[in-house]
Amino acid sequence: MALIFDIETIGVDFDRMDETSRKSLTRWIEKEAGDDEAQYNIMLKDLKAGLGFSPLTGEIVAIGVYNAERGNGVVYFQAPGKSMDEFTEGNFLFKPATEAVMLKEFWDGAKHYGEFVSFNGRSFDVPFLNIRSAVHQLRPTKDLMANRYLSSQWGGARHIDLLDQLSYYGAVRRKGSLHLYCQAFGIKSPKAEGISGDDVSRLFKDGKYKEIAVYNSWDLAATTELYRIWSDFLRM
Repeated sequence: MALIFDIETIGVDFDRMDETSRKSLTRWIEKEAGDDEAQYNIMLKDLKAGLGFSPLTGEIVAIGVYNAERGNGVVYFQAPGKSMDEFTEGNFLFKPATEAVMLKEFWDGAKHYGEFVSFNGRSFDVPFLNIRSAVHQLRPTKDLMANRYLSSQWGGARHIDLLDQLSYYGAVRRKGSLHLYCQAFGIKSPKAEGISGDDVSRLFKDGKYKEIAVYNSWDLAATTELYRIWSDFLRM
């Protein structure tokens, strides 16, 4: 059975970080901007917006999984400060949880699968999952980073990163985003409703936790359809 997975992340509040951490993060933009204050402020804004891309300066606010054979999935999502019950929408069950609980549920469920599917998971999702798990003193139950090439993967986990497969491990000059692949193959893009991963931090600050969780399910649905196309027509 194949398990499709995807995460949503946010960055920490830069202004609440300790001074040493702030200096470590801004050292390179100080060198690049020099005495140009306007350029420095532009680069600082970009830096703050990108803190959610690292498990050292960010955290996971949603983890979604989808069973491709059974046609159902679960999205775990953070909802701090709100009393929310789990709910269903379409083929998904949505369950509020802390980051630690989300990670534990993910790795407990992963024990039952031999094939895992992501889009850019090897470069983003899995390192984030692994490092944040270690932060909470949780150990991954599957090695989803071993042996990048499918022909070399064996043992307890096969991780199919669709971005790797569709770009032929980087041989294609422009790798393309999930949205572009959806457009090319006639799949409904998760961006079709006007939300993207860049909006997650803003939505989280606004307390729109349900919207983040539902957006995650759209990512899973699109990745599942892309996986089926790859599996039917390109898998060797």
